[in-house]
Amino acid sequence: MPTSLVKGISMRPTTSRDTAGTVLLVGASRGLGLAMAAEFLKKGWNVVGTVRGSARTGLHDLADEHAGRVEIGALDITEPDQIAALHDRLSGRSFDILFVNAGTANRNQDETIADVSTDEFVRVMITNALGPMRVVEGLQDLVSANGLIGVMSSGQGSISNNEKGGHEVYRGSKAALNQYMRSYAARHAGESRALVLMAPGWIRTELGGMNAPFTVEESVPKIVDVLVSQQEKSGLQYLDREGRTVPW
Repeated sequence: MPTSLVKGISMRPTTSRDTAGTVLLVGASRGLGLAMAAEFLKKGWNVVGTVRGSARTGLHDLADEHAGRVEIGALDITEPDQIAALHDRLSGRSFDILFVNAGTANRNQDETIADVSTDEFVRVMITNALGPMRVVEGLQDLVSANGLIGVMSSGQGSISNNEKGGHEVYRGSKAALNQYMRSYAARHAGESRALVLMAPGWIRTELGGMNAPFTVEESVPKIVDVLVSQQEKSGLQYLDREGRTVPW
């Protein structure tokens, strides 16, 4: 059975001699997050993954398949108290990578910024920009000095590349996330941690839809490879799944 962070069961050491490291993966119940957890395990890493709520998820199945290498905790990134509680449960641990995989889109992707309701705009911005940054700020001290903090961004967050418009609310939320990470990097200039904004591309997930050109299976190994390769490279990078720099 997976170790439960929620119930306060004592924790195992974060790393051991026979593992590549340990990743704290926020948002690992399904889609890209779940596939990333599986890929990290395949590469010899241990995984501490978070899910929303108490229902069984694909991460629980993954934990059953990899006994002793997956821990699961409950976290809704839109709830600051839950971020603080997770930090308290993990206090004293040291992670090699913290990666925040969070994202949503407004329900009508064709609506413009003039059309979207205030409630819908706020929901998307909190999930895509404010929540991830609160996680970064709230859990940063759990990441080793030479570790990596990464956040799932999007190529649609690039202002330079926006030549066709569309998806305005989603684009704006990811551009905001990028800006906040740049501010975070500026405040932490001189530190040795690597910081990565990941633009994974248009992938066939519940969020990306079935018309996306790339599959999870072909995309996620590249995403994980890029993150692993950026360890011990200080400063902020905005990269795609091939490791190429995305224009701001």
